[in-house]
Amino acid sequence: MFDKDTIYIVGDAQSSSNNPITQQFSAFFIGLVVDTSNDKIVDAACSSTVQLTSDFARSIFIGHSIMASEEIGEEIRFRYFGSSQKTLIAAFKDAQKKYKQAVSTRNKATVTK
Repeated sequence: MFDKDTIYIVGDAQSSSNNPITQQFSAFFIGLVVDTSNDKIVDAACSSTVQLTSDFARSIFIGHSIMASEEIGEEIRFRYFGSSQKTLIAAFKDAQKKYKQAVSTRNKATVTK
């Protein structure tokens, strides 16, 4: 289903204690499938208590570069008015950090082969 150039990254963040997501999952997380040949997000999902929330968040991420943190953060602020808005941005930034580390590690492994 996913090309060999893709990797899976999970970003997580703490949401407020009264958030239903925190009560169900203990944390908020997003999963992103990213094409390392162009940094594009090809699929996404997030922890949510309502499927529509995950579907909507998915529509925000797909097609964007994982490196476009300002653009994605702005889109979340203008379009996503769920109680986890700030948490979604924080989870994305965590995923972006992990992506950079993963790509760096992969590149070093390729150079040493």
